[in-house]
Amino acid sequence: MSRPTALDLPENVSAHRLETARGSFAVLDASPAPDAPPRGTALLVPGFTGSKEDFLPLLTPLSAAGFRVVAVDGRGQYESGGPREESAYAQGELAADVVAQTAALAAVGGGGPVHLLGHSLGGLVVRAAVIDQGPGAWASLTLMSTGPGAISEEQQTRTQLLIDVLPVMDLEAVWQAMRSMDAENGEQPDTPPAVEAFLHRRWVTTLPEQLAVTARQLMDEPDRVDELAAAGPLPKLVISGEVDHVWPPSWMDAMATRLGAERAVIKGAEHSPNTERPAETAAALIAFWTGGAGADGTSLTGE
Repeated sequence: MSRPTALDLPENVSAHRLETARGSFAVLDASPAPDAPPRGTALLVPGFTGSKEDFLPLLTPLSAAGFRVVAVDGRGQYESGGPREESAYAQGELAADVVAQTAALAAVGGGGPVHLLGHSLGGLVVRAAVIDQGPGAWASLTLMSTGPGAISEEQQTRTQLLIDVLPVMDLEAVWQAMRSMDAENGEQPDTPPAVEAFLHRRWVTTLPEQLAVTARQLMDEPDRVDELAAAGPLPKLVISGEVDHVWPPSWMDAMATRLGAERAVIKGAEHSPNTERPAETAAALIAFWTGGAGADGTSLTGE
């Protein structure tokens, strides 16, 4: 999971509900800096076990560059809530939510296209939205730490463990078990108490139905790269860290080539460049969204 380093909201960021044709979603909404050139809106969709807070480190630099930036909790994630039936979390349902969120933002923002970004599982969801809807609603598509299909074999094993325990353990018990395993494996990070409390709260309030269905999506996702490439012209960026155990960077390299997408690699980052190297990640996104050159710490190339 992505781990924000701090939770304080910048002055230009509000936490509120985004009302859409498919319901209400919790968002963090960053207003563009008043002295920056207006550059449109970006919608940021988090990954598996994630939330809108995963993008907190990006909100200040992106809004300072002139973008309105909206990070969202998907249905069943953290503060958005959702139905208690697994059918509500089918990928097509999550993709339709992204379409509705985009329409709501475009209407408020004057009808202009929205830059769309999905992190990890969120990348699979936004990809499905573009395939299902066509690219016309968006100014660009960014796939962050997202691969062409199912996750790596190593991650399949870990994800299957979660799927197996969800029917027999409540989320609090699963959290405690995960923390014990992290400690035994020497993988317990030095997390500030407030952030640790947030991660715990986010875990136990995300719906188990959402976790179960999206975990299976990560394991069963087919390669839809050719479908996305055929959906229509849309500027695309594939961005990741140098190391990724969920989808190896070499897989993302090949995906970018197949899509004719730009490719950015964030030095020193792994699966969550948004929290691990936010300044470099924001610079790469701004360069892509504005058609500029790559920033230090990235390789940004067009295929």
